[in-house]
Amino acid sequence: MDSSTSVLCFLLPVLLSLTSTLSTNSEGNALHALRSRLSDPTNVLQSWDPTLVNPCTWFHVTCDSNNRVIRLDLGNSNVSGSLGPELGQLQHLQYLELYRNNIDGKIPKELGNLKNLISMDLYDNKFEGKIPKSIAKLKSLRFLRLNNNKLTGSIPRELTTLSNLKVFDVSNNNLCGTIPVDGPFVNFPMESFQNNRFSGPELQGLVPYDFGC
Repeated sequence: MDSSTSVLCFLLPVLLSLTSTLSTNSEGNALHALRSRLSDPTNVLQSWDPTLVNPCTWFHVTCDSNNRVIRLDLGNSNVSGSLGPELGQLQHLQYLELYRNNIDGKIPKELGNLKNLISMDLYDNKFEGKIPKSIAKLKSLRFLRLNNNKLTGSIPRELTTLSNLKVFDVSNNNLCGTIPVDGPFVNFPMESFQNNRFSGPELQGLVPYDFGC
């Protein structure tokens, strides 16, 4: 083995370790930014210590074997506040579980950057505003539950391109317009759309898209 090969063999693990550290630093910063936006009366986020390099040691955070954050479990945690664009930095996230809290404000469009996301559960909160069109970029998404919030506007037609989507629920919001009738939407039960302001014909699937509401 020549000297250049020896140096490469020595540097490769170091570089891989450095890459992993940079990733966890970025993810730790994103999660700490989330914590700063949330009110936490029962201290479920007490272990989220920004002085620790690796957020994988924090409660309610799950990482893979490469110390990359793949799951955030804060469902039913009695937190309130809002979400920020920093969540879009969790590039390896697969499960975003924030259901049954008191989180308000808009759903950040930056969630569309979470290309590995499989499940997004934001139901039973106080989210308002429109469903971001950027969610259509989440081609691995299988579960999208936004029910029991205060969302307005229409269902983005772009979501019909989510071919892997198995569960979609926007019931009990203030949505309007029409319900898509193609792509995965042909399989969703009408219960997934109830208690909104969708107009009559669309509920029978007679009009394919919303042209304003």
